Amino acid sequence: MRFHVDEYIGLEQGSAQRFGNFLKERFFDKVQLHGVFYLNGNASDIGAECGRYTELLIQNPPDIVCMGIGVNTHIAFNDPHVADFNDPLLVKKVELDKVSRQQQVDDGCFDDLDKVPSAAVTLTVPALMRACFIYCIVPGVLKSKAIYHTLNSQMNEKHPSTILRRHENATLYLDPGSSSEIEKNVRPV
Repeated sequence: MRFHVDEYIGLEQGSAQRFGNFLKERFFDKVQLHGVFYLNGNASDIGAECGRYTELLIQNPPDIVCMGIGVNTHIAFNDPHVADFNDPLLVKKVELDKVSRQQQVDDGCFDDLDKVPSAAVTLTVPALMRACFIYCIVPGVLKSKAIYHTLNSQMNEKHPSTILRRHENATLYLDPGSSSEIEKNVRPV
């Protein structure tokens, strides 16, 4: 089974910015896959949609999570102000912070901040951490401070990606840009 981990609330079904459409076009349509589940950010009852997806996750626990890290260290859409390392929920509605929304503009997904939705549905931190393996791919210099915090800041919700250090099978893939803050802050022995 394949799940996607977050979706904007309120974007038109065919919108290129919907993460489900992005994954379908770039990954899931490229190979024969069965059992692909998508979050519906246009559900008439978002609470019921969170419940539906939670049941699917309980019935089909993911073995592998493939994810990124946002410039504010968010994982999925667990921005610092909504991240909860002990969240009792597996899926929830969240309000996105301005930094996370601006990242979408800076990445070229939206023309301006006013067009970026302010809410989304996301898998929670505990839902992501339940997977046996986590593969986290983080390219680009704009993510360098987030990577520095991921590896060096105190492990707490202020920097949600720090939780990855608690997972015994989390692998972080970086490029020269995203690892540049680490290299600047390494002191010679």
